[in-house]
Amino acid sequence: MALFDRISRVIRANVNDLVSKAEDPEKILEQAVIDMQEDLVQLRQAVARVIAEQKRSEQQYNQNQEEANKWQQRAQLAISKGDEALAREALVRKKTHTDSAAIFKTQLEQQTAQVDTLKRGLIGLESKIQEAKTKKNMLQARSKAAHANEELQRTLGGLGTGSATSAFERMENKVLEAEARSQAAGELGGTGLEQQFAQLEGGYEVDDELAQLKAAMEGSSPKALAAESSSTQQSLPPADSMNNKAAASSPVVDAELEELKTKLKDL
Repeated sequence: MALFDRISRVIRANVNDLVSKAEDPEKILEQAVIDMQEDLVQLRQAVARVIAEQKRSEQQYNQNQEEANKWQQRAQLAISKGDEALAREALVRKKTHTDSAAIFKTQLEQQTAQVDTLKRGLIGLESKIQEAKTKKNMLQARSKAAHANEELQRTLGGLGTGSATSAFERMENKVLEAEARSQAAGELGGTGLEQQFAQLEGGYEVDDELAQLKAAMEGSSPKALAAESSSTQQSLPPADSMNNKAAASSPVVDAELEELKTKLKDL
């Protein structure tokens, strides 16, 4: 039994889930109003039937009441004529119609109360239907707005704002890299020209300096040379130190010194 109960519960749960998912607020509200209107039609038909029965009961009551009054008058007429037997028969007929009138009167009172109840219910149902229509329109508008907002959020989510932002960032980085490469290429190209001109200008400076050095050496006077020699002697270290250095000099140093002298003479 426990197994069947579990299976039944699972089936009911799945059915309820399917029904809940299939429920569309707009359609359900529309159908609810239609059902209420159908109930209103049925209630109106019921009220109409009860009112018709009330009318028939009222007519029958009135007819029996009239018949009872008529036989009452006939009984009085028979008594006045001295016909007691006929008067008795008239009273019997009167009693029959009086009893029928009493029955129809009771039925008429019940039907009147029932009609009043049905009319109040009918008015209440009409009011509820009108209220339901107003609420239905409001809820349908809210449902449409909710669906529109949901679609908007789904659309915005589908756009992939994060990926779009990262794409913009990647493209910006690529543009920056391209600009950096372009600037670097321009700087490298300018640096090559500048270096070439700097080398040329540097070569001219060396040549100029060399020419100035030659002119200075060729145009030096004996006095200047003597002053220079005296200054050189004053700046030289003591003789002992010079002798020690000369003693410590090597043939390699002497050869380099001679080579330097030869180069100066060639200049």
